[in-house]
Formats: sequence, structure tokens, C-alpha cells
Amino acid sequence: MAAVTVLRCSGRFMGRLICAPQFRSCTRGRFIRSDYILNKPSLKIGQQRRFFRNTPVAAGQVLQFKLSDIGEGITEVTVKEWYVKEGDTVSQFDSICEVQSDKASVTITSRYDGVISKLYYNVDDTAIVGKPLVDIETEAVKVGALEEDVLEAPAVSHDEHTHQEIKGQKTMATPAVRRLAMENNIKLSEVVGTGRDGRILKEDILNYLSKQTGAILPLSPTPEIVPPPPQARTAPLQQKDKTLPVAKPAVTKPVFTGKDRTEPLKGFHKAMVKTMSAALKIPHFGYCDEIDLTQLAQLREELKSMAESRGVRLSYMPFFIKAASLGLLHYPILNASLDDSCQNITYKASHNIGLAMDTQQGLIVPNVKNVQLLSIFDIAAELNRLQTLGATGQLGTNELTGGTFTISNIGSIGGTYAKPVILPPEVAIGALGKIQALPRFNAKGEVVKAHIMNVSWSADHRIIDGATMSRFSNLWKSYLENPASMLMDLK
Repeated sequence: MAAVTVLRCSGRFMGRLICAPQFRSCTRGRFIRSDYILNKPSLKIGQQRRFFRNTPVAAGQVLQFKLSDIGEGITEVTVKEWYVKEGDTVSQFDSICEVQSDKASVTITSRYDGVISKLYYNVDDTAIVGKPLVDIETEAVKVGALEEDVLEAPAVSHDEHTHQEIKGQKTMATPAVRRLAMENNIKLSEVVGTGRDGRILKEDILNYLSKQTGAILPLSPTPEIVPPPPQARTAPLQQKDKTLPVAKPAVTKPVFTGKDRTEPLKGFHKAMVKTMSAALKIPHFGYCDEIDLTQLAQLREELKSMAESRGVRLSYMPFFIKAASLGLLHYPILNASLDDSCQNITYKASHNIGLAMDTQQGLIVPNVKNVQLLSIFDIAAELNRLQTLGATGQLGTNELTGGTFTISNIGSIGGTYAKPVILPPEVAIGALGKIQALPRFNAKGEVVKAHIMNVSWSADHRIIDGATMSRFSNLWKSYLENPASMLMDLK
């Protein structure tokens, strides 16, 4: 019996291999003559490869490209921008439009090659998941082209291809590769893809990391938390020219139209309505205090230059967040959630601490994952990343979901005290006022200059009593007023 070329193929078709001598292998649902394979100059006997075949489509056929499910229970999105118009030619993975859900901005890319024949929505219209987004008239396909097989190694499953990308990413990669890049704080646009049509493979990410760190990385599953390499974090600040003046945002002159205007709620504003309506069902308990940050201000000033040398801007917020995480270890009920029936409390293992952020899209609350495992420097680096993404509207679902505790830095805009509203299913939130230089008495009774900040806490009074909130606040306060005390609890 003639030698058989071994090919990798999906399990569904492996059981259907035909034993006839003229058929010795298969592609995705189609058998190939052995003489065709053996005579193909690019193949060798015994060499493992995978064959792909473009899905054949009748010439001139119009296909409806439907808006697929983007997860998180989202059923509708707002069309923010079209990248194509009727009559434009598109290829697979070309960007079609940007849509805005109540959680994140997503770029939708094409699944087909062809010509856009119809757009179903205008900008700012609400698109429904599962309904047509555009019509694409497929290009004419030659008869010979349907029989042509494309050799690709290593093989990538068609099911793994992603057609939805977070805004700003124009590269092709599978979801697993995107997750690996995200966990290591790598921009896919900076990685050279070696796959078909420039697709980025897992090996490309690992090779990029090895060049950055000088280490040889194995092809193994990534851990849950991988702090970004210092070289990757230093790039943004190294490119910044400190001699250039910082341009202030232009302030447009308000125009009085004299007419009422009505517009539908969309995007983050619509999400805020849902969240705050649910929050009104929670009985809030408030607690306020003032914090003397004089020692912390001195420590931060000493560490700023060190952080900048590593490419990270060090604000007060990493200290606030880390101190809160240390406090949550002592009072885990503040890092819990209550079920809808108010019968069970879930204590969260991860400290995913959110930071309320004011953006052009509205109020958003991205969170730093697993703060209990991060250093202050790691937290600062992650905050830099989140703030950059928030300013450009590129925050994804991963950054905006899964929070367990929230801090709102309203003082960066102004004000001293606030009445923060809990974000369900969380049970506590803190609002930080602005830091002021005020006169205070020291231990000797002398009037000295002190850096004072006010904090306002809100807690779910159904499961958190006032004493617990007060003790947590006092512990958090002690960490900040005496930063050295945090070393006792750091791991």
C-alpha cells in the first residue's frame, strides 16, 4: 500500500477517512487525491501540515452580516462611527464600524471579502444583536479558486478567529493571543505577526517578551497575573519630549440656541441609569473622616523620580488603593456581595478595586485586578494604562467588569466631602476629597502645615454596621498617615 501523508484534521472528519487508495487525506470536509498531495512540491512525506480552504460563495451573492453577541448579556449597542460606506470594497478582518455598548467600545470587522451594498444603521442609531448590520456582496470567485488549497503552518482553527476588536487594535489575532498580550501589557500593533496575512501568533508574543526581558519564555499557559515588563512600561515616557510645552485643552464658547433638545439615553449614560436605579434599593450608611497625608506626601516625593525612571507616573492613588486592599484583608465583608434574595453573602477572594473616572463618554469605573497580589509600583503602572485607555475611549469589558470595591477620586476635580453611591453588587465605596494645605497642631501643640484630605464612605447597611465601617476607615487612615506601617502587612 502506498505511503500515506499524515495530516492534522478536525475530529469530526477524522472518522470519515475513505479507505479507497485514491483518497489518502482530507481538508475541512473535503477529501484530496493522494497523487495531488504527493505531487505538490511544497509537501514532504510524513510532514504534518494543515490545509485550509476559503469558504466558497456564489459569485455576486449578497450576504447579511449580522451583529454577533459581544457578551456580558448585551442586547443592543450604539453605532458610533462607520469606517465604510455603500460601494466600498472590504476584505476579511477589515474594520466596518465602531459600536458602543453600556460597557465598552468595540470595533466590528468583516467576515467576508466583497462590496458593501447596504448599511442598516446611521451613526448614533441603536443596533440590535442578531440583526443585520450590513449587506456584503461577495466578489466573483473563479472555478479554479474553489479547488485551491492554502497551506498554513502552524494551523489556526477557523472558530478561533475573532471578528471583534477593542477600539484601536487593527491587527489579526485569536482571543487567546489577545489575552496573552493584554496580560503582559503588550500592544499588538508593536508585534510583527508571522502567521497568514500577518496574523499574530502566540509564538510572536512570547518572542516579543523574550526580546524585552532577555529571557526565553516557554510555550505554556500564562499565569493569572503577569506584571508588565519594565521595558514595555517605559516606552511611552521615553518617547515624550519634555521640552515640548503641554497643550491645554481648548475651551469652546457655549452657544445659546433657545430651543429645547431631546435625545435618547445611550452608551454609558444608559448604563448609569440602570446601575443607579439598582443602587437606590440599597440602604446607604455614610461615614466621613479627615486624613493627614503629610508623611505620605514626603514619601511620594522621594519615590516619584524612581518611578519615572521606570516609566511610571506615581500619584497618591496607588497608595490609597493598596491601603484599602490591606484593610479589606482585615474586614473582608467590605469586599463581598449580597445576592438578590438577601439570603447569602459571597466573600470575594480577589480585591478588584475600581477607580471612578470622568471621561468624554461619561462616568466609567475600570478596576485594578487582584490588588492584594500587586505592589504599589504595579498598581501605579496599571492605573497609568487604565487612564490612557479611558482618555482615548479604548477601555474594554475586561477592565470595566468584575469590580469588588470602589474608590472615587472626586477631589481631583474639586470638593472635600461627598455622598458616594454604591455600585451593585458591591457593598462599599469611598469618595476622596481634594488635598489641602491646612494648619494643624502637632504633638507638641505647635501649629504646623499639614496636607489634609477628607474621605467619605458609603456602605450597604443591610450587612455592614457602622462600627465595621469605622474600624476599616481607621485602619486605612493609619496606613496612610504612617506609610511605614504598611510594610508590616505587605507580602
